[in-house]
Amino acid sequence: MLAPEVPMSHSVAGEPSSAGRRAAPLTTAVYSAAEWDLLTSLPGRVIVAAAAPGPGRPHPGVAAGLAGLDAVAAGRAFDSDLVRAVVAAIYARHDGATDPVERLTDVVDLLAACRAATRVLRRRADPADSAAYRQWVQSVAARVCRAATAGAPGLPPAPADRRFLDRLGGALGLR
Repeated sequence: MLAPEVPMSHSVAGEPSSAGRRAAPLTTAVYSAAEWDLLTSLPGRVIVAAAAPGPGRPHPGVAAGLAGLDAVAAGRAFDSDLVRAVVAAIYARHDGATDPVERLTDVVDLLAACRAATRVLRRRADPADSAAYRQWVQSVAARVCRAATAGAPGLPPAPADRRFLDRLGGALGLR
């Protein structure tokens, strides 16, 4: 099954869309519904996992989650059709689909999802789009982790954050 292309009546900024412009480029049609769901849900799952408290890491607070949402929104300006299409799909979800925050956020499962997304991208995406997507997902996590320590300027990232980011980068094929 191909990922549905849903025309947008308004841009992400609320402006009317340009005539003939689609919410997602034709390149997204090469993904199955399950693959597209994986690619569009992964950024939200990364935010939840990166913002979760853990051993040696206090609760990062609301600022970390907001930084993650801001990092997802920043994908609208990426020079990658795939990243922009994923962001548009995230913002267009209004059909009662499960919110990514409600999905399983166990780090082991998240890393497995990252590896699965990387395999899908290697098979189906343009190499530049694949790299841009994987780097964007990593940047979402990095912004969340950075915001988690924002209350203590000048402090290096917590060891747990460094480990998480290293593991995430490995699962995304960036290390």
